[in-house]
Order: sequence, then C-alpha cells, then structure tokens
Amino acid sequence: MPRDIPERVSTRRPWILVAAVAVTVASGAMAAEPPAAPPGGASGAAPPAAKPAANAAPRKALPPGTAEKLKSGDPERITAALEDARAAGKGATALASEISGLLDRGLSGSLAESALQALGEIELQTSTPSIASYLQHRDPKVRTAAAKALSRTKGPAAIAALRHALSDSEPTVRSAAASGLGILRAREAVGDLALALDHRIVEAAAPIGQLCNVDECNDFLGRLGRLPFDLMESGLDPILFRPAAEVSEDTKANVIGRVRELKTNEAHKFLESVQKRWPAGNSPRLKTLIDQAVKATNRASGS
Repeated sequence: MPRDIPERVSTRRPWILVAAVAVTVASGAMAAEPPAAPPGGASGAAPPAAKPAANAAPRKALPPGTAEKLKSGDPERITAALEDARAAGKGATALASEISGLLDRGLSGSLAESALQALGEIELQTSTPSIASYLQHRDPKVRTAAAKALSRTKGPAAIAALRHALSDSEPTVRSAAASGLGILRAREAVGDLALALDHRIVEAAAPIGQLCNVDECNDFLGRLGRLPFDLMESGLDPILFRPAAEVSEDTKANVIGRVRELKTNEAHKFLESVQKRWPAGNSPRLKTLIDQAVKATNRASGS
C-alpha cells in the first residue's frame, strides 16, 4: 500500500454493496483486453469502435532522458517527466512500470495526480492495480484522478474498481466512476448505476440508457416522475437511438409513452428534440408516436 494512503479511510457509503476490488491481477491475464458484452444480451449488436477525432492533437515524442528524470528523486524533475509521459500517451509505454512503481512507493498531492493522469494516457491494463489503490487516498482530487485513469486502462479489474468507487463519499469521485463505467460499457454495472442514480449522481443516467437490457430499461423508466426529469433525460435519449438489435421497438414506444404522460414543458422539449433528430426512414411507427407525443405535450404544457 502506498505510504501516503492511510490503511483505513472512510470514503464509502453503505447504499451500494459491491465486491472488493481485485487489484492483484496477473500480467498475463491483463495482456489481452476482453471484448465488452453487447447491451441487451447476447443478441445485441456490438457498438462500432469509436473513431479518433479528426482534429485531435498529435502526440508529442517522448524527450530523451525522461526515464532518468523519473528515477531522480527530485519532485520537479519527476513532475516534468510525468508531464512528458502524459503528452506522449502510448508512446510512453516503456515508462509505465516505472510510473506504477512511483505510485506503489507512495506519492501525494499533485505528483500523484500527474502520475495517474500519465498512466491513464498510456492506457495499459497492467497499471490498473497501482491506479486502483489510489481510490483509497485521503485527497478526493487524487481519488477522482484515479477513477478517470481507470476508464482508460480498461479491463475487468478497472470495472470492479469503478463499481466500488460509486460508493465514495465524494460526489466528484462517484461522478467520475459512473462516467467511467459508461466509457467501458460495463453491462454488469447497470444495477450499481441505478442505485447511484437514485442518489442523484446525474452521470449514471447516460450509461444506464446506453447499456440496459429490456428489464433494466423498464426499471429505469419506473423512475420517471419520481426523479427529476433533468436527472433522467440523458438516459432516455440513448435508449431511443440505440439499434433495434439492442433495444426493441416496443421498449422505445414505452419510453415515448411514459414521457408523454408527464405532460410537462420539459417532456415536450425533450420529445421535440428527439423529433428533430429522428433518422429518416427509421421506424415509421415510432416516428408517428413521437409526432403525436410532441403535439400532446405541447397542448398539455401550454407551450
């Protein structure tokens, strides 16, 4: 355990019970990243891989002497080296073990954040145990940086750690954990995310909508009217626009109907936005239901 991390830090809330984080992961098991389970069960179509942004900034080459700076023991030189590693991203893969070692030996404050950010940019699953241990750090900024880094290293151990972090005492950590589980498409975490949503973690809604199966989607819809609409909205949208192989037409029709029943201005604006973005030729039945719902909510809300 890093020396800067107290052995007992009360950062958990009792409303989510998850398995303890498995941070001891064999390097061989971490070498290959298992494919994420498709939403909606085995019959769901896997989502297309995200394409890098066309205007993404090119990675910087790792400057000579960076490894020596990391080993120098001088905080300023180590900080400079960590910044160089972060900027190089996967080009700094050779330094991942050294950076993990620094974390394992104990870093605090800004140095810990910089090391976590660098490992997140390098994106090696073998870094997960070192990163996950900092979810117990006393500084919430460091715990938040650890949660964000885990969404980049990926793999089962990262998912387990992020599920655990959903019960952190700090809202920023819980939010980062929820967002990370969405990024990792952690189907197994939908139940945990639903509990987080009940505790007003707004970032939990979108991953639920992206990943829920039919029963989980219906469970999510059951919160309409009970939770504020602005908390639910980011989860409703992906359900409606997911492929038919993942979410059935009946489930989408249920979403439209439930939102229509709210008869609020918020519901009207949401449905109107969906109407404008509905793909041409995509389910005439749903298009008709959306059009009808827009008109009905417009009258009911007095818009």
